[in-house]
Amino acid sequence: MRQPGAILLLSCYELGHQPLNLASPLAFLGHAGYAPAAIDTSVQPLPDEAITAAQLVAISVPMHTALRLGVAVAERVRAANPTAHLCFYGMYATLNADYLLDDPADSVIGGEYEAPLLALARALDEGAPLRVEGVGTRHRPAAAVRARTPFRVPDRSTLPPLAAYAGLEHDGALTLGGYAEATHGCLHTCLHCPLTPVYGGRLFVVPADVVLADIRAQVAMGAGHITFGDPDFLNGPGHALKILRAMRDEFPHLTFDATIKIEHILERRALFPELRSLGCQFVLSAVESVSDEVLRRLDKGHARRDVVEAVQITRAAGIALRPSLLPFTPWETFASYVELLDFFEEHQMLDQVDPVQYTIRLLVPPGSALAADLARDGLLGPLDAAAYSYAWQHPDARMDRLQREVAALVEAGERSGEHPVDTFYRIKERACALLGRAATARSYVAGAAPPRLTESWFC
Repeated sequence: MRQPGAILLLSCYELGHQPLNLASPLAFLGHAGYAPAAIDTSVQPLPDEAITAAQLVAISVPMHTALRLGVAVAERVRAANPTAHLCFYGMYATLNADYLLDDPADSVIGGEYEAPLLALARALDEGAPLRVEGVGTRHRPAAAVRARTPFRVPDRSTLPPLAAYAGLEHDGALTLGGYAEATHGCLHTCLHCPLTPVYGGRLFVVPADVVLADIRAQVAMGAGHITFGDPDFLNGPGHALKILRAMRDEFPHLTFDATIKIEHILERRALFPELRSLGCQFVLSAVESVSDEVLRRLDKGHARRDVVEAVQITRAAGIALRPSLLPFTPWETFASYVELLDFFEEHQMLDQVDPVQYTIRLLVPPGSALAADLARDGLLGPLDAAAYSYAWQHPDARMDRLQREVAALVEAGERSGEHPVDTFYRIKERACALLGRAATARSYVAGAAPPRLTESWFC
């Protein structure tokens, strides 16, 4: 199978970043003598010739939306090339293995996927039985891979240019964006997070020289900003600072953003002035809610008061805090949803919250650590395998209605180019109306727009 194009790697959705989930296996496969084709279907056409030439088609599914789109692509692959071996790899592959292996997948790989994917290619190449460590099939289930083989510098040479992806927008200027990861997995086990059943609280550190070589390659492609996509960049603060200091020494102009837990912002507050001096433009943090009951149920490790303190710490350092939210769970109420809106208005953060964040509804994929708690409380519905999630309904049906209406408002605002602050106030007006409370007058004082990526984060 070493002829060019016999292996086809596909990505369908990578949050607006040039897909590392293609670049990393490209490096592994290329080092072993293969010449795979790689296509990001979110920005590139998928030619029929590429499908029919492939003996192994591997589809990256790091998140729910990627899985939904990937299954649609897989159906096209299966129709055009029924003899190809079709593999799904990434976080959502093993979570949904039962559904995928029933149809359309021949195999799935989760967790640390590069070495198993290479071993699968070799087994197919040699016509060997598919008893490959870390590769699940219809006849041989496999757990997500929680062991790491040596890292390789990702190969981005055949991927679309960075201009095809999200960039940094700040002060009226647009900077090309790159993407890197300094760690895989996460030390934390938040109950709703898909990393928890896949990695089980394990963390793998990517060697600094590998990360820096990947950044170097992206700077050569024109990147002026790097997003560190680690689930928590400060899981290993010494490792993160080593990379950032070396990056600043080599590329003084380069800026970055990173995802950091609220509790780590508090625990490592002394680092934030240095992070700003090293080029940090903003921090993404999974606030989820400002209801202490919701945060307790999710085992988030922080409370409302901690969010207030994290805002103060980042603001004092000159770093914008951009929250990701999970405002629609079975435990959020009308009152606490409006309190969430009030919170960001009161703390002058409306320009730091992408409106889509006000719409996110809890997903409970197969294997979710939250499923048992929901079932115990009588809140878990049946598994909707084709939707890759368990069904659930809010005890207050009006909350499900509110979620649909907020999602429609945000979608309409995005289509019309409405300013996010105006969208926020339309959301607040509707939520207050359903709560039976008059919306208060606008109190937000708009200033200079904080730095942001041109594509919003949501899964």
